[in-house]
Amino acid sequence: MATVQDIEIPDSAARAAAALEDLQDMQGEKMVLNMGPSHPATHGVLRIVLEMDGELITKAEPDVGYLHRGDEKIAENMTYTQFIPYTDRLDYLAPLANNVAYALAVEKLLGIHDKLPLRCQYIRVMCAELARISSHLLGLGAFAMDLGAVTVFLLTFTEREKIYNLAESLSGARFTTSYTRIGGLSRDLPPGWADQCRKFLEEVGININEAETLLTRNRIWVDRIRDLAVISKADAIDYGLSGPNLRGSGIEYDLRRAQPYLCYKDLEFDIPVGATGDCYDRYLVRMEEMRQSVRIIHQCLDKIPGGADNKSKEPINVDDGKIVLPPKEKVMSSMEELIHQFMLVTEGVNCPPGEIYFGHENPKGELGFYIHSKGGGTPYRMKIRSPSFVNLSIIPKIFPGCMLSDTVAILGSLDFVMGECDR
Repeated sequence: MATVQDIEIPDSAARAAAALEDLQDMQGEKMVLNMGPSHPATHGVLRIVLEMDGELITKAEPDVGYLHRGDEKIAENMTYTQFIPYTDRLDYLAPLANNVAYALAVEKLLGIHDKLPLRCQYIRVMCAELARISSHLLGLGAFAMDLGAVTVFLLTFTEREKIYNLAESLSGARFTTSYTRIGGLSRDLPPGWADQCRKFLEEVGININEAETLLTRNRIWVDRIRDLAVISKADAIDYGLSGPNLRGSGIEYDLRRAQPYLCYKDLEFDIPVGATGDCYDRYLVRMEEMRQSVRIIHQCLDKIPGGADNKSKEPINVDDGKIVLPPKEKVMSSMEELIHQFMLVTEGVNCPPGEIYFGHENPKGELGFYIHSKGGGTPYRMKIRSPSFVNLSIIPKIFPGCMLSDTVAILGSLDFVMGECDR
């Protein structure tokens, strides 16, 4: 049994050192804070587990999957055409662009992606660029509103409503368009659509300038986001970023220029890049991208074969009855056309065995589709590379060292959408 004499009594210096160590531990106590999944600044059901030292973030872990619907597995149980409406629900802020990306992937598997009629190519490019403007307008409006600039949100939403009107005239739907088809489009441009589009392009240019006047040199806006969450070139590449988040770090990489598809090689446009890779650069890149999209659509309206009214009857679908549905009047009068219609609807487009990957420059970044086919009308496997999912992987890198109030600005600058992230 130990006696008092057996117990070692530390000297005063050791006691002081131990007390100081305990005090430092107390000062460094951290709190775990759940931001989301129901939080207005997370722009969807994103949960971020924050480790806080006072107001300072020391660690951040994104927790995704709250909106998971199993799209990739669903694709294995339906025909290629039946999956088109599901692509609307990926980046639901840019359904027209998703439709184009998916159709091009299947057409690459079929070997016809470079054989599409020119008129179809120009219309698809206009759809993709309208989707880019729409997505960036909402991203900018929500970003500004989160930091207190409500007027900008009202401006951008006014312009998005006009894009919905254009989508409704074009496809019959405002939000979930399902406009593209394998081998072409569901329908041609309606009468008066080109004039309606030109009018919108003039008006949106004015509103982009107005929003920039309110923000770009606004001292509060600049102080909140400049030099915040800097992403270096090396980190942007290492984390697989794409789209404006990659170009905001100064890397001039755009799939429309690096790996041209459709008619982009015949169009003139600039690729804006940032200088430092902070939130302010990402904002400026998106502002300029909207202007470049306006420029691209103007060129498409001027160059489109057949003109806006298509008096020369330029085709919008590939000339292959085993890929594209026959005209309805022929289905009702020809046995061969009826058989083609029946086979395409029930069994789907007969794709050859093989594996392909196609990447499309979507508003959020590179939307990619990997398709593994064993032949027939349904894919054996499908993998969707969603840019929002990849872009969110940078959160643990850039959040530590920032203040809690900075999280709203950083998330707004990353501009993600959870429907695409979770799939």
